Amino acid sequence: MAQEFVTDRIKGDKVVVFLKPSCPYCVMAKDVLSKYGFKSGHLEFIDITGQDDMSEIQDYLNKITGARTVPRVFIGKKCVGGGSDVKALDNSGKLEGMLKSIGSLQ
Repeated sequence: MAQEFVTDRIKGDKVVVFLKPSCPYCVMAKDVLSKYGFKSGHLEFIDITGQDDMSEIQDYLNKITGARTVPRVFIGKKCVGGGSDVKALDNSGKLEGMLKSIGSLQ
């Protein structure tokens, strides 16, 4: 179920962030991504705190990304890491190019 929950949401033309709202790194990732002009439906923040299988979701994220922590940020089908990673990509100027390459920006 957790695997299906995760894989059903990761799409080639979307940015998906699995997060917990109280996590400062999740807030960081959300703040960085929110400054970009995304096409409707191409940016999704998924709060896993209310999920009955939250632990299993994190276990599956660990299996496919190498980390169990949140946020887990996917640009298209590729995990780029967490909050610090997204901020570093933004600071280096690489993030915008990655977002454009999947056609998610307006």
